[in-house]
Amino acid sequence: MSATTDAATLGIEEVVEFRGETTISIPLEKLEETLKKCRDDLNYELLHDISSLDHLGEEPRFEMVYELATLDDSKHLRIKTKVAEDVEVPTASGIWKTANWHEREVYDMMGIKFADHPQMERILMWEGFPYFPLRKDFPLAGKESEMPDVAFTGVAPLEGGPFVTSPGSTNGEPRAKGES
Repeated sequence: MSATTDAATLGIEEVVEFRGETTISIPLEKLEETLKKCRDDLNYELLHDISSLDHLGEEPRFEMVYELATLDDSKHLRIKTKVAEDVEVPTASGIWKTANWHEREVYDMMGIKFADHPQMERILMWEGFPYFPLRKDFPLAGKESEMPDVAFTGVAPLEGGPFVTSPGSTNGEPRAKGES
């Protein structure tokens, strides 16, 4: 198959070349097929990262971003796809095992769910936390929750630890006790 035929088959909507990096935009329904083709036919063996963007006020609201690379790091590819709110994204965890944690982080921080994910649960926030902190409508000061302030009770974990600084001093690195 030629590159032109591949582009038409995969539904590539846009190709952007910038500073030696290639970014393609595809429709969500072509995501799984495109990721498999990149791994199997184009030798993108590594999934470096999966992230998401919140375009609050636009439709579709979200955008998924996949960062791929070849094993010898000679080629990089960024794949973007738009995702409407409350629409599940096909999981890439069956293509690259590393997608598991990346997708859980996207779910935890943005609320985007992944269809057929083997362990779709929070990874950073506690289960039952009702918000998604990286969404643009989440207030910078945070929101009240029922979680007790366990992190702020008792002695601080590094209190009296191996590193000390002079009060009011902000210059230089902290020094070990006894090294002045």
